[in-house]
Amino acid sequence: MRRIKLVVAYDGTNYCGWQLQPNGITIEEVLNRALSEVVKEPVAVIGASRTDSGVHARGNVAVFDTESRIPADKICLAANQWLPEDVRIQSSEEVALTWHPRKQNCVKTYEYKILNRRIDMPIGRLYTHFCYYSMDVAKMQEAASYLTGEHDFKSFCTLKSPDEDTVRTIYSLTVEKDEDDVITIRISGSGFLYNMVRIIAGTLIRVGTGMYPPEKIKEILAARNRQAAGETAPAKGLTLVSMEYEAELLPEIEADNEDWKYCVVQREIRPKGKAYILIRRCREKDFSRLAARLIHQCHRNGAKEIYIKDTEPGKDRLRQGDEYGYYTLEYGYRLYELEKRVEKKESSQPAPVTLTRLQKKDRQEWLQLYHSVFFSISGSATYDEEMIERETGEDGLEFLWVNAKRRRQGFAVVQERPEEDCLYIDMLGIRKEQQKNGFGMGLLEALEQMAAKRGLGKLKLTVANDNEPAKGLYRKYGFWKTAEGTWFYRVKDKKPRIL
Repeated sequence: MRRIKLVVAYDGTNYCGWQLQPNGITIEEVLNRALSEVVKEPVAVIGASRTDSGVHARGNVAVFDTESRIPADKICLAANQWLPEDVRIQSSEEVALTWHPRKQNCVKTYEYKILNRRIDMPIGRLYTHFCYYSMDVAKMQEAASYLTGEHDFKSFCTLKSPDEDTVRTIYSLTVEKDEDDVITIRISGSGFLYNMVRIIAGTLIRVGTGMYPPEKIKEILAARNRQAAGETAPAKGLTLVSMEYEAELLPEIEADNEDWKYCVVQREIRPKGKAYILIRRCREKDFSRLAARLIHQCHRNGAKEIYIKDTEPGKDRLRQGDEYGYYTLEYGYRLYELEKRVEKKESSQPAPVTLTRLQKKDRQEWLQLYHSVFFSISGSATYDEEMIERETGEDGLEFLWVNAKRRRQGFAVVQERPEEDCLYIDMLGIRKEQQKNGFGMGLLEALEQMAAKRGLGKLKLTVANDNEPAKGLYRKYGFWKTAEGTWFYRVKDKKPRIL
């Protein structure tokens, strides 16, 4: 069995949308018929975007499974011989059998075109919505700026069910007018709700014609009520331009709007199967829905272990046993803040280990050692060369080698914090095979001497409460606990299911 991915373009004028329907011909129907003729077996395509009746596409995506041995890149040429002239497969390629066009992260781009002139033009009438009222493009551009980012777009969709998640992210939204009097609204996002783009277009038309001031968009978003927005613009002006699938996960996803602020750390999903969710701020009525959505997103992106923390000051809304959709929470770990005073300002005895700065040419070796030591430690980060470069420059972190017995035995990352009179130890580690040879104590002694030479009075660090070896080392060296953070809760999947 093979799975073939198709990129499909079509003029939607004569079709009742993408999805099979009993009351009219659809794009899915003509594709199934043509592909069945080519591969000589029944075909049922799975589309990425189920466009509505009259909507066009230049880059919709679909897949189908087949036993045929026809080369994947030739299938589009063969199938186009069986398709009507208003439907064409632009390309075809083989993908993994697990690849699903609706279960991958992607950026969808749509265009909505408006012919804005006194008299309609017959040429292009099938692909533009005609509006003879004068429209102010600058005001439409201002209104569009309020829609970018992550928001609850409940006001801008036709709900299919009351439980539907209406949060989406718009990456870009532009409004431009060309010399042929065509205004193009181009919108790219993580996904779109039913009629969302057409309702946004209808609302921006109201702004352009002066019915709404640009800032009314903020009121419409806040209302979360379909009646607050403009009409649904006609289908013929809408074209699905492209679907760009994510080749690799973004290291972090951040959102900051009037309702919530969060960060999802994904950089550990591929190497370790771990994801971390930090909710920095959220309206009370949105908290449960936000937590459930972010947890599910991490799970869908491949995380086997998910940790979530409520970091908003004065809030502590997560509890052991809380349920969020398919998931429940259990205690994971918490971070303790530790401190030690630098007792000796000078020492005649050198530390048993020496510290040297990491050089660019040795970064890969440093990263390999770091990840071998910290692979399973709670709260550890997955570093790369780009992060080292950024944190060295922007954050002033110092990346160090720990040397003993003529070999690099470990690593440390520190940051000088004069305002706290301390040398902050961001992380440290010793090779696993050398961890009982006293190098950990030697490293702490070397760092204390470094702090003394710089005139700093304290060493500070954090440690996970479940990292018993590290806690024992720090206790033995003289650190004491000054504070403990709130819990990172571990997410437990309640039951298996098909995503």
